[in-house]
Amino acid sequence: MLKAIRDFFDQHLGQAAAPAPEAHRLQLATAALLVEVVRSDGTIAPAEREAMLAALGGKFSLAPQEAAALVELAEQESRLANDTYQFTSLINRDFSPAQKLRVIELMWQVAYADAALGAHEQHVLRRIAELLHVPHGDYIAAKMRARDAAG
Repeated sequence: MLKAIRDFFDQHLGQAAAPAPEAHRLQLATAALLVEVVRSDGTIAPAEREAMLAALGGKFSLAPQEAAALVELAEQESRLANDTYQFTSLINRDFSPAQKLRVIELMWQVAYADAALGAHEQHVLRRIAELLHVPHGDYIAAKMRARDAAG
């Protein structure tokens, strides 16, 4: 996994501009959680893919091609993962409560992107919010902000 992450950032960002390896893992973990949400209903709609690219590009200041490569790597990691622990544990260790809440809000934005919020998407989001120790009130507020932004 680390080789794939290192190769991705070396190829797309270059050695001088690339963040530290730990930042690579956090970006991949965040992207993998977004992928988990969109995969939960069995399909990744084009609108969901675009929302993932925009969310990751905005959160990590990535160019479109960098965000696309990160999503591709996250899709691979997500398929290989037995559960979300490897992703949530990194985020729990290194993100503040506000950053964790922002990840949950990004997940909601991606879930709402295809205008078809499914029960499986909601379940995955709730489970991940619990694993990230996001208080229920904050989780619901993030959901409402994402819903309102989706229109």
